[in-house]
Amino acid sequence: MEPSFLLVQSLSGLASASSLFVIASGLTLVFGVTRIVNFAHGSFYMLGAYVAVTIVPWLLEFDRSPWLFFLGVLASAAVVGLLGVAMEILLLRRIYRVPELFQLLATFGVVLIVQDAVLWIWGPVDIPGPRAPGLRHGVYIFDQRFPAYELFLIVVGPVVLGLLWLLMHRTRFGVLIRAATRDREMVGALGVNQALLFTGTLFLGAFLAGLGGALQIPRVSASAHMDLSIITEVFVVTVVGGMGSITGAFLAAVLIGQLQAFGVLIFPKITLVLVFLLMAAVLVVKPWGLLGRPEPAAGRAALPEGILHPRHFGRLEMALGAAALAALIALPVFADAYMLKVATEVLVFALAAFSLNFLVGNGGIVSFGHAAYFGLGAYAAGLLVTRIGLPMEPALLAAPMAGGLFAALFGFFVVRLSGIYLAMLTLAFAQIAYAVCFQWVEVTGGDNGVVGVWPSAWAASRQAYYYLVAVLSVAGILALRHVIYAPFGATLRACRDSEARADAVGVNVRKHRWLGFSLAGSAAGLSGGLYAFSKGSIDPTLLSIPMSVDFLAMILLGGIQTVMGPVLGAAAFHSIKDLFMPLTDHWRFFLGASIIALVLLFPRGLGGAFAMLRSRAGQRRLAAVTAA
Repeated sequence: MEPSFLLVQSLSGLASASSLFVIASGLTLVFGVTRIVNFAHGSFYMLGAYVAVTIVPWLLEFDRSPWLFFLGVLASAAVVGLLGVAMEILLLRRIYRVPELFQLLATFGVVLIVQDAVLWIWGPVDIPGPRAPGLRHGVYIFDQRFPAYELFLIVVGPVVLGLLWLLMHRTRFGVLIRAATRDREMVGALGVNQALLFTGTLFLGAFLAGLGGALQIPRVSASAHMDLSIITEVFVVTVVGGMGSITGAFLAAVLIGQLQAFGVLIFPKITLVLVFLLMAAVLVVKPWGLLGRPEPAAGRAALPEGILHPRHFGRLEMALGAAALAALIALPVFADAYMLKVATEVLVFALAAFSLNFLVGNGGIVSFGHAAYFGLGAYAAGLLVTRIGLPMEPALLAAPMAGGLFAALFGFFVVRLSGIYLAMLTLAFAQIAYAVCFQWVEVTGGDNGVVGVWPSAWAASRQAYYYLVAVLSVAGILALRHVIYAPFGATLRACRDSEARADAVGVNVRKHRWLGFSLAGSAAGLSGGLYAFSKGSIDPTLLSIPMSVDFLAMILLGGIQTVMGPVLGAAAFHSIKDLFMPLTDHWRFFLGASIIALVLLFPRGLGGAFAMLRSRAGQRRLAAVTAA
């Protein structure tokens, strides 16, 4: 390759890195101060682009001046900053003390609402933005032509970094941000108005995200899919640099920008994998990122403790269980084909959700990428049937083996971390698996997937396959429930509640967590294999972030403090999503609003609410007996 070409390619990587840093710096600030894992940060980026393609062309009608163009960009960022303030006041103030799992789901609900609002206001068609006046030409670097606007973007990143450094070191607001990043509890104890500090930080974070989106309109059209396409890269930059470190985010952005610029030339087949491989490698070697610090123990929200249901079912639980079993057996007699399809999928997702809650509720291991093992189990079964020609039976046996093996491989590195870094590493490994399935077209079919994943002749009818799914799903759930109450499950809870005490009494904490992670992955792989034969096809969406979020929503709806709650949560969530959401064009809005309502109004889920009512009834009976 010619040196001039390499230089231009490097400059292109710097332009992308600069844009990525502007967006990621806002997420870094927000997490550093509030400890909120803001999934909606990508939505602010998207809103910045949409507001800019509305405001900037209107301003340029008066005068096609570069100053008016950039005035419109800044105005768009300010509008998005105000929307960030609205989200902080209405939602985030109520969830600062809840676990990361709840925060992620609440902000994902905001993502769904914003997506629906964008489609309603601007429509589904991509909207191109105007080119920047005065920067439309190209600049020749040696014999290579390079866009002038790209050179301008290269300058933006260091300028924003310098302005943020001045803000952090030369203003009282910046000093408070740095202090809150180090020890939020101490800042509150010193009498600082934390509400005002958090609101200002959310404005600044949303402003930077909106600025990043507005600056992109000369390069890309505003589209309703911009949010999810950027948020994973922003997460990678933030985590690789170190959560809360602005300088670390800048270094990570430059590193990732260059990796993407040259990776497409050197490794064209794995371009989507490279950034997540980098993230995984950094977290394995430096668990807190390049310039990050260990998370402060104070102020971190722990997962709810305790298992609400006793080991042995009471009379009420036995009656409900018998009724549920009778309903499962009798359902094919009364249900039509569509209802039977939904019931089959509910059983599959119940097993997947139960396996995730085994990690989250019982082991305290928050996984943001559990769909990876669900999808890998589906791919293992589907490819054995379609590529090799094996029948359903051995393919189904391979599904839990694939899920468990990959969970064991990824979990070996995951269990070495804790908190948000552990959750982000699970996300990184899940995205690596997703990218491999997406780009390995020769084997996996790429985004088209693979069709023809059909069950054996004896299970070809929908009724027969329903009974097969029911038997295997119920058996898997009961087996995991047995493990929860076995000594191994009790040891996992001990590691969850106090790692130091468990280690002091001789428990190998990492080994137990690794085995638990592998077991949960195996159960998720089985559910994925069952799902593949139910649908008749497989595709990369089975490993995607939205699928992982669906599993998280199921266990939240059911109650992560409960054992059997995730089964109820999976049934309620999937039934609502599959039966009622298609009835309206605004299903994203209602689904997002439902997720937010769950976080705010029902933090213990349906299973937790049932346990609370049962406990109160028992207390009333005891009080009545005592009074008599």
